[in-house]
Amino acid sequence: MSTVGVAIDIPARLGECPVWSVLDQALYWTDIEACVVHRFDPVSGVDDTRHLPGRVGTIALTDQPGVLVLAIENALFGVDWADVGNRRPLHRLEPDGTGNRSNDGRVDPAGRFVLGTMYEDAAAGRTTGSLYRVDEQVTALRTGIGIPNGLAFDPQRGLVYWADTFTARIIVADYDTTDGTWHNERTFFDYADAPGRPDGACLDTEGGYWSASVTGWCVTRIDPDGTVTDRINVPLEKPSMPAFGGEDRKTLFVTTIGDEHGRPATPGRDGVRPGSLLAIEGTGATGIAETPFGFSKQATSST
Repeated sequence: MSTVGVAIDIPARLGECPVWSVLDQALYWTDIEACVVHRFDPVSGVDDTRHLPGRVGTIALTDQPGVLVLAIENALFGVDWADVGNRRPLHRLEPDGTGNRSNDGRVDPAGRFVLGTMYEDAAAGRTTGSLYRVDEQVTALRTGIGIPNGLAFDPQRGLVYWADTFTARIIVADYDTTDGTWHNERTFFDYADAPGRPDGACLDTEGGYWSASVTGWCVTRIDPDGTVTDRINVPLEKPSMPAFGGEDRKTLFVTTIGDEHGRPATPGRDGVRPGSLLAIEGTGATGIAETPFGFSKQATSST
């Protein structure tokens, strides 16, 4: 039976995009609205932080310890945790002034970074978001999206998943790792009769898709055939994204949303504060190791 605990009782305004680094044995995650990136060591319990000059929507690992690719507002930067002030510009996704910011992303099995953008205030209901593929260049994949979320790649089955939180549907498509394209999009799971809406997600080694059911007080596991096999209740209304971590990748860390855009969060159950980082043990699942971003030497070069 799964048990849900609090890993970090530091209420984030908008906790998002946790990613487990095998090299660093640490969980990186972002508080988007606070412009802060966290690095949590579950062994020592230490949560280190770095302030950035903008909102970090998503994080990619590299093949060097402590070196990350951060999506800050509408651009990508290579950043060394030891010296975040020395940011190396990589790519621009969109021009300034659109009102959009980066949101959710994942590196595909070949090392490309696929990530989305969204209008900065989700409550406005705008569908100005897009999905992009980043390798040596930036390629727009989809436009007219509300909140792109839930990106995950299943290398065993050759699939890509993504969701638009506005439509409450998770999409699956056949993915070609040779050129980073996908086709045959179809509905994988419709949240119409499920609690909450789809937010961030991750996969386990059996192909199970773990979806943060934002506003639904739970995390939902969905089999590759679209069947719900587990639903774990959490003490907070807005889980935002799960990630398997720990030495054996069996702990399911879950970021949550606190006081986003100044809107008070619903109080948590059992005294848990909204925005806390949760840790779920005993799911019986093991997470897939993250692929490092592999398409820019600038990300890991010093200046």
